[in-house]
Amino acid sequence: MTEEFHRIRRLPPYVFEHINPIKAAARAAGTDIIDLGMGNPDLPTPKHIVEKLQETVKDPRTHRYSASQGIPGLRKAQASYYGRRFGVKLDPDTQVVATLGSKEGFANMASAITAPGDVVLVPNPTYPIHSFGFIMSGGVVRSMPAEPNEHFFEALDRSVRHSIPKPIALILNYPANPTAYVADLDFYKRVVDYCKKHEIFILSDLAYSEIYFEDTPPPSILEVPGAMDIAVEFTSMSKTFSMPGWRMGFAVGNERLIKALKRVKSYLDYGAFTPIQVAAAAALNGPDDCVKEVRDIYKHRRDVLVESFARAGWDVTPPPATMFAWTPIPDQFAHLGSVEFAKMLIEQADVAVAPGLGFGEYGDNYVRIALVENEQRIRQAARNIKKFMSNNGNGSNVVPMSK
Repeated sequence: MTEEFHRIRRLPPYVFEHINPIKAAARAAGTDIIDLGMGNPDLPTPKHIVEKLQETVKDPRTHRYSASQGIPGLRKAQASYYGRRFGVKLDPDTQVVATLGSKEGFANMASAITAPGDVVLVPNPTYPIHSFGFIMSGGVVRSMPAEPNEHFFEALDRSVRHSIPKPIALILNYPANPTAYVADLDFYKRVVDYCKKHEIFILSDLAYSEIYFEDTPPPSILEVPGAMDIAVEFTSMSKTFSMPGWRMGFAVGNERLIKALKRVKSYLDYGAFTPIQVAAAAALNGPDDCVKEVRDIYKHRRDVLVESFARAGWDVTPPPATMFAWTPIPDQFAHLGSVEFAKMLIEQADVAVAPGLGFGEYGDNYVRIALVENEQRIRQAARNIKKFMSNNGNGSNVVPMSK
C-alpha cells in the first residue's frame, strides 16, 4: 500500500519544487526577492471588466450552476473575436467551448483523445502541460524542435516515419512559452498540409496572441484553409486582459475534437462562475485599448530588461512576443545547469527566475525571465545581478550547491 500511484509515478519531480522553498525561506527571513520566475501578471484587470463582474454578481440567479461549455453569450463573444482578429468564422454552438484557463483545456483534451500508448509530438522546451497532460492520460510524448524552421519539418517527418504507433496529434505553441518563438502563416500552411496528409490532429496554444512587439500580429492556424478539419486552438484571457486568477480560456476549431472535449468536461465541471463568464464576454466585446496598453507595458519592460541586463554583463535577446525572455545562462555559470544557477540567483542576488529544465531537458542551458515586475524593480534586479556576477568572477570556482 506504500507504492506510488501509477499516474503519479509517470510524473518526474517538479523542477520548481527545488526553487520555491528557497524563495519562500528567503522571504521568511525578510529578504526582498525580485520575482521574475512565475508568469503571473501583476497588472490590474481593466476597470470595465471588474465592474461588469460586480454588477452581475449582485443577481442571485447567477450564483447557480453554470454551463460547462460556457454560457451562450460568452461563446458568441469568442466567435466574434476570432472573426474580427483572424477573419475566421466559428459556430459558437459546435466549434467553441469555454475552459477554466487554457491549461485545463489542454489537460481535458488530452484525456478526451488519448488512449494508453498513443504517441503525441510535443515541442521541447515547452509549457509543461503540453507534455504532462498527455503523459497523465497514458500517452507517449516524442520531442520536437521548438523553433519553427526547416529543422522542425525534418524532425516532423522523421517522427512520423519512425513512431509506432503513428502519432495522433502534434502540439504547437506560437508565440511560444518559454522560447518566445513566433510562427507565420507559411509555416502553419506547411504544417496543416503535412498533418492532413498523415491524418494527425493539431492542438495549437495561442495564449499569447495579443502580447507581441513586432508590427505584424501573430496569426491563428485556423486562418489556413482546411485547418478546421484537423485543428483546435486554445486561447486564454489571463495575459491579454490581466485576468490570470479568473481562470478563463477557450478551445475553438474542429467540431469532432470540440465535441470530445465538451463530453469530458460535462463529467468534470459546471463551468466557471457565471459572473466571471459575463465579465469575460464584456472584455471580448469591449474596447481593445486596454489590450494595447498591456502590450505597450510589456514592451517597455522588455526593453528595460534587455538594456539593464546588458549593462550588468548578461546579454538577453529581445523576445518578439510573450511576457518572457528566454536566455542562455551566462557562460561562466553554464556548467551549473539551470536549476543550480537559479538557486544561486535567489541566494546571492535576491532575484528569482525560472530554470529552463522545468520546460524540458533541452531547456537546461537557459532560464526564463518573466516581465512581471515594474521597470524600477527590473533595474534593481540588474544591479543585483551585476554585483553577483562580479563577486563570482569567471565562475570557474562555482560548483552546484548539491555537490
